[in-house]
Amino acid sequence: MNLSRLAKIDLNLLVALHILLEEGSVSKAASKLSITQPAMSKTLGRLRETFDDPLFVRSKRGVQPTPRALGLAAELKVTLEQIDGLLDAGEFLPASYRGQITLAISEYVGFTLLPPLSARLQSSAPKLRLRTITRAERQLDQLASGELDFAIQIQREDYAPEFSVLPLADSPLAIFVRQDHPLVQLTLTKELIRQYPHIALYVADREELIGGQVLAKELFESDKGILETSHLLTAFEILRETDYLLICPAYLARNEGATRDIVALTLPVDLTFSVQYSLIAHRRTDHSPMHRWLWQEIIDTVQAMRFRTVHRG
Repeated sequence: MNLSRLAKIDLNLLVALHILLEEGSVSKAASKLSITQPAMSKTLGRLRETFDDPLFVRSKRGVQPTPRALGLAAELKVTLEQIDGLLDAGEFLPASYRGQITLAISEYVGFTLLPPLSARLQSSAPKLRLRTITRAERQLDQLASGELDFAIQIQREDYAPEFSVLPLADSPLAIFVRQDHPLVQLTLTKELIRQYPHIALYVADREELIGGQVLAKELFESDKGILETSHLLTAFEILRETDYLLICPAYLARNEGATRDIVALTLPVDLTFSVQYSLIAHRRTDHSPMHRWLWQEIIDTVQAMRFRTVHRG
C-alpha cells in the first residue's frame, strides 16, 4: 500500500468516476452530484491526470469509457462499497455480521452455556464466528489488549474500573463420584474426603479468586494425589473407572447423559459454599454495537436457562 500516494488523492474523484461510468454523460453526472457541468468537466480532467488515461471519449451517445475505465469499473464499485461499509460500521446488523468474537470460558461452564447460546447465534447471527478458549491465563490483560472480547469466569476479588463486570449465576459445589464409590454410603467429613484422590478442574488465574475460595485447603487437598485437567468429559470418564472424586459445580448433575453412572454428593454443612460466575469485558468495547449486542445475548441465554430450570423443578 502506497500511503504517500493515497494521501495526495481526493477520494471524491472515485465517486465521480463511478457516477460517470453509470451515467455515461458529463451533464447527467454533474446533475447527480449537484454540481455544474463545468465543475464536472474539471473533475474529469483531474481524473484523466490521476489515471494517465482519457477514461472517456465523446460520441453521439454522450461519453464512452476507454478500456482503462472499463477495467476500473468492477473494482471501483467494490472499493466504494467497502468504504461505505466502514462509514456504516456503527449500524450493526447481527444477520450480516461476519466478524470473529473470542470468549474465554472454562469447559465446565461452556458445557452448559454454549449449546443454548450457539442456538441463539445460529438463528440471529449465522455468519458470526465465535471462538472459545478454555485455557486462558491473564484474562484481564488479554481483555485489555484485545486478545479476548469477553470472559466468563469465577468472580475475582477486585476489578479495576476499566472492566465491566456482571454477575451471571452462582452454584453450590458438590462431590461427583461413580455410583458405587465407597463414599456414597458414608457420612462425609473433611478428613474422609482427603483420603481419596481428587480430580482438579483447571481454573484460570487461580490466585485472583475471591479470598482464594476455590483453593480452600479443606476441600481441594488430598492425601492420595491430585489429577488436574481442563477436560470435563475426560474427568467424568476417570470417575467411572476409579476411586477419584471431583468437586465442581452441582449444576453439572443436570446433564444426565454426561453424568451417566455418576452421582453428586452434597458437601458437609461446614464445607458448603457457592461459586459466583461473572461476565467480563473491557470498557474499550462499551461503544461497540456488536459487543453490546452479544453481551445482552449471553445475559438473555442465562436468564432463559434459569427459567427452564425453575419450571422443570
